[in-house]
Amino acid sequence: MPIADFITENRGGHVGLSAPRADGPAKVTGQARYAAEHHPHGLLHGFPVLTILPAGRIRAINTREAERAPGVVAVVTRANAPDMAPFVETDDIQVKFIGPKPVLDRDEVLFHGQSVALVLAESFEAARAAAALVTVEAEPADAALSFADALPSAYRPNLVNGGAPPDTAEGDFVTAFAAAPVQLDTTYTTPYEHNNPIEPHAAVAEWRDGRLIVQDCNQGPWACAQALAATFKLPPDRVQVISRFIGGGFGSKYGAHPHAVLAAIGARVSGRPCKVALTRQQVFTGHGHRSATRQRLRLGAQRDGHLVAIAHDTWVQTSRHDEMVEQSGVISRIMYAAPHRRTTHRVVRLNTPTPSWMRAPGEAPGSFALESAMDELAHALDMDPIALRLANEPDHDPESGLPWSSRSLRACLQQGAERFGWQRRGAPGSRREGRWRVGLGVASATYPVLHMPASARLTMHPDGSAKVELAATDIGTGTYTILRQLAAAALGLAPGQVEVALGDSDLPMTMGSGGSFGASSAGSALAGAATALRAQLADLARQDPASPLHGLNSDALAFADGRISHRDTPARGEALATLLARAAPEGLSVSHDHHPDTAQQHWSMHAFGAQFAEVGVDGDTGEVRVRRMLGAYGAGRILNPRTATSQIIGGITMGIGQALMEETLLDPRWGQWVNRDLGEYHVPTNADVPVIEALFVEEHDEHVNALGAKGIGEIGIVGAAAAIANAVFNATGVRVRDLPITLEKVLAR
Repeated sequence: MPIADFITENRGGHVGLSAPRADGPAKVTGQARYAAEHHPHGLLHGFPVLTILPAGRIRAINTREAERAPGVVAVVTRANAPDMAPFVETDDIQVKFIGPKPVLDRDEVLFHGQSVALVLAESFEAARAAAALVTVEAEPADAALSFADALPSAYRPNLVNGGAPPDTAEGDFVTAFAAAPVQLDTTYTTPYEHNNPIEPHAAVAEWRDGRLIVQDCNQGPWACAQALAATFKLPPDRVQVISRFIGGGFGSKYGAHPHAVLAAIGARVSGRPCKVALTRQQVFTGHGHRSATRQRLRLGAQRDGHLVAIAHDTWVQTSRHDEMVEQSGVISRIMYAAPHRRTTHRVVRLNTPTPSWMRAPGEAPGSFALESAMDELAHALDMDPIALRLANEPDHDPESGLPWSSRSLRACLQQGAERFGWQRRGAPGSRREGRWRVGLGVASATYPVLHMPASARLTMHPDGSAKVELAATDIGTGTYTILRQLAAAALGLAPGQVEVALGDSDLPMTMGSGGSFGASSAGSALAGAATALRAQLADLARQDPASPLHGLNSDALAFADGRISHRDTPARGEALATLLARAAPEGLSVSHDHHPDTAQQHWSMHAFGAQFAEVGVDGDTGEVRVRRMLGAYGAGRILNPRTATSQIIGGITMGIGQALMEETLLDPRWGQWVNRDLGEYHVPTNADVPVIEALFVEEHDEHVNALGAKGIGEIGIVGAAAAIANAVFNATGVRVRDLPITLEKVLAR
């Protein structure tokens, strides 16, 4: 796909400019309204009743006392819930996104925290108090709750998340590994984790003339609308989902989640708008988590460090009623060269909610195992960890055999090492500052370039201003800002002359934000619309005898400063508003449907990076403090360095949490998440986050999309935990293979 002309010209300098956030003023002044802040007339509040058993069958639900409670309007159970289409477990990724998601639809208890009733009341407090009065009689059943105990029952799935095959093999790994002069055979584990965006999940639903309208905090409103339509057996155009402002998601707000379905149920049963706003504890039940993993890494190498054999065997967890397979082993398929390779994925089913997407699913836990193993191999070889990685750089994709569209890992490692001061790294345990032991660590990072279909509408008004419309979302990533910059660059306008409308499923379709495909997919659709609109404006000028540009070739025209003019003689031209007033007084509007082209059949497309960490470890207590981190990335064209840096800082911060503190504990008796609030589930705060620096190496990639840009929303977390773990080893000589790295694990060794 060729780069759009206006991107390469970039006459206004807008593309690549660190422009301030377009949505910033609305957020800091309180004008940005999030889902829970919508209060339509007649609003009811819904509060879900959750099961306390991990498995069983409901015999009866007693709602009498709740129905008598002050302010209660109704209690909804399976007995009086509206008709919904049944859930179907499937490997079809499209059906997973947009298939039916019924709630209150069964008597079977599948996990602790499953919604079995909904109390509707005039206030949140009344609904919550009445929900405590609902009693559920259920017959318990045996539940599978231990990941370790269930490993013997692990099975091979048909596909892993993202649609990749679960297993791959090339060459003869067993023979090559056995013959390798240097061997590493180690197992790593990562725990359950929860996304915990700052905004808990909430939705406000109402039915108007047979149409369902939902204000939701959703990363993909179009896909959510499709799923709600399928759930309630409605034509897709009878559902509208609006998500203009979202307080973070990290994957947990993609798709139609139970809170949105419950809000729609409450509104249908009561005939009034209904809000379901979850408490922090309820967010832990059925709204996504990262699966625990067990990963066995085997590396066979020559004594000069060249790998001859790689095997990455992964075990993950899914639920009893649905399947999501964290693709942790996929990273080992493309990161390093080796003639003999094998990856496998196996899954165990437990009575838990279904795992879901959490920032960099697969790559985040997978990189901890692979990059820790590479560090261990470097130590065994007495080789610098960066030198080991550089020695195993593949000149093409080891898995597919395709050439790279671009791969800048070598530059990331080298430039990052120079900026970070890697030369100061010494032998494990050799650097001390008082009672603190100090170490440096490094890890490689990667994330695939994903393409999704997207549509955009671009309108130029008679006054020369423009409007961008598409159903994309901004979850804090900067989508509003980037799309405004792109439109301004294309039409030669100031950013303030461009309005961007997002977050509404009634707007032209996009798949929203997730998988690091948001900006590139929506931006490619906008680039197509902008190219078409530029052509229409040029034709108006060329064909209008009253225009100073009459008769010129389109290639001779340029857009800048709100004008269309001769490329080589800028004074020869006119204001766009003048041209439109004369030739198109109602303005112009163009829509464009973007579909991924066939480039991925010919090129392997990934962003790459290198993570560097410095830690201090208290020699007396084992406390680990991250002192500084740097991430160096090759991610194509950086559309806005300010928002890109913000994304990287956020990803690395989550990587600090993954490395040192984040772990959700599952009660082995009742199947409930024990530490299901921010008092017990620890995430990094300002005191935990040191200086974080982002470095973007120059990278030109004409194959990835019309922008030449790769996604950066997820790569920031990839490799961060491994870099920290490797730094802990360099500081202390203690290797921790089980996340998170807590002081007792450091002291135990």
